[in-house]
Amino acid sequence: MLHDQDLVSVQEVRTKVDQAYAAWQAYRNFTQEQIDAIVEAVAAKGRAHARRLAEMAVEETGMGNAADKYMKNMLTSDLLTRSIRGVKTIGVLREIPEQRVTEIGVGQGVVAAICPTTNPTSTVYFKTIISLKAGNAVVLSPHPRAKGCTCAAAALMAEAAAEAGAPAGIVQCLGSSTLEGTQALMKHPKVGVILATGGAGMVRAAYSSGKPAYGVGPGNVPILLDASADIAEAVGRIVDGKSFDFGTVCSSEQTVVAERHLREQILAQFKAQKSYMLSDEQRKAVERTLFSGGTTVRSECVGKSPQKIAELAGFSVPEDIRILLAEIGGVGKEHPLSAEKLSPVLAILFADGFEACMDVCESILRFGGLGHTSVIHAKDEGKVRRFGLRMPSFRVLVNTASPAGSVGITTGLQPSMTLGCGAMAGNVTSDNVGPLHLVNIKRVAWAIRSPEEAMPSTPAPASGAAIDKAQLVAAVERYLAQKGMTVGGGSTAPPPASAPEPPTRETIAGVVDRFLAVKKPAEAATPGPSCGCSVKTAEPQPETARPEARKAEIPAPAVEIADFVCEADVRAAINQNRKIFIGPKTIVTPSALELSGRDEILVRAER
Repeated sequence: MLHDQDLVSVQEVRTKVDQAYAAWQAYRNFTQEQIDAIVEAVAAKGRAHARRLAEMAVEETGMGNAADKYMKNMLTSDLLTRSIRGVKTIGVLREIPEQRVTEIGVGQGVVAAICPTTNPTSTVYFKTIISLKAGNAVVLSPHPRAKGCTCAAAALMAEAAAEAGAPAGIVQCLGSSTLEGTQALMKHPKVGVILATGGAGMVRAAYSSGKPAYGVGPGNVPILLDASADIAEAVGRIVDGKSFDFGTVCSSEQTVVAERHLREQILAQFKAQKSYMLSDEQRKAVERTLFSGGTTVRSECVGKSPQKIAELAGFSVPEDIRILLAEIGGVGKEHPLSAEKLSPVLAILFADGFEACMDVCESILRFGGLGHTSVIHAKDEGKVRRFGLRMPSFRVLVNTASPAGSVGITTGLQPSMTLGCGAMAGNVTSDNVGPLHLVNIKRVAWAIRSPEEAMPSTPAPASGAAIDKAQLVAAVERYLAQKGMTVGGGSTAPPPASAPEPPTRETIAGVVDRFLAVKKPAEAATPGPSCGCSVKTAEPQPETARPEARKAEIPAPAVEIADFVCEADVRAAINQNRKIFIGPKTIVTPSALELSGRDEILVRAER
């Protein structure tokens, strides 16, 4: 018999992952209708036991309060379930007729679900429901200090799934979880994807496991309380959010930032809303009590009531106080209360002007909450837009308590207990994670065009290869159109007085015929402009006679009228200090005409 707890945990991981994987082999063939029926049954069971499990969580962990944990259980078993009702996750998800593509949803297999001590039962509800909805099995790993309530919630989920027709073993929970066991779970070869909720170390372990993982960063939420807001309403929402479950939600408010001229009005409202303003000495005592090793929150302070925090710090506050409020002078290690506090302790900081307030809010996010959540209370939509564009957070909430807004209770965001912080925080997603994050999509794609149709701009044919006349004519017409000249007339701008008549399609075809007739291999061609359509030049005469004799004996060379003149022809003529003769039917590109004007390169002549 094994007695080493780590070995026991690792062996349990192997057994339960195998059982979950075997159950998934059957579950992966279930229809969307069967899966939806199972999800509804699991959620209903969760709602029926939401209050009892909330009380169990508080009793076992000593964190938060039962009323708010009940709300979290209802968020995940009621609001979440309603939000994903009717969402397709398995089988044919979408047909795109014009592209002849069919999208098919496929489950990812076994989900390794790491559960925290702060939200031990609501996280079980959440991860089980989205895993089953996505066609997956799930193995839950409890926090050692929340093992009882986590396993109790998981047992209810498993029971409800089995009663609704799910394969036995589709929901598993580790009863002897240790750090070693959790690491073995995340690295197990039959695990498809990881949902990690916990401290920074746990999230890093998930991302370094070699498996696809959804882990989230910490929250250090700034709240900009703008002059345009209804101050009384805004302060009420802030206190509601900060006091919710005694500050255990990762998106709880952490530091309020406001303009200095509002200081007295705002502090009066906080006092009216049952906030206790700390003196400088009390603030320092709370800092020493809350933190160890800089800004790491002591476990014995996480999720405790304001009365308990005050008691631990050596003073007392009235029983009706909802939060402790401390004014701070800056952001950073010298101001510990500017960090995440995981308790009903709220910092407040005043600055001069809206722009300075945004500077402070950004600094707060960069001091431990990058990518997570920020909040603004304002009626000025222009300021809201500026704040939203500026803040390095992927949830920017407006006029709401932060916990309720971030998880989708008071906003239109996806109801979720896993809030991604994006690449800036080392996360794979910036979304509120839902069932579609646990689905892979295969695509059935029919051929709808040939390679030639897909890529009409093909390279020029090799030397000696046949040239298609129709393609060449079309290419010339496209080129002229790009330069503003329409075949047969209709230029986008009035032509200069000296401009030739617009070419007709017959003229272009005639030029192409002459070009193809005289085309020679590259090695025999006389060097000329890169476009290959230069004017003809007379052969040089031998130097056998005196200039005077040549002048008398040799007639003037015949004028060669160009069929087509492009910009490259004009540049070559300028370099060679010669003229280009054009006639009524010569095609001259707009760019060639413009370039030739300065040096009078183009000369009109009759054939």
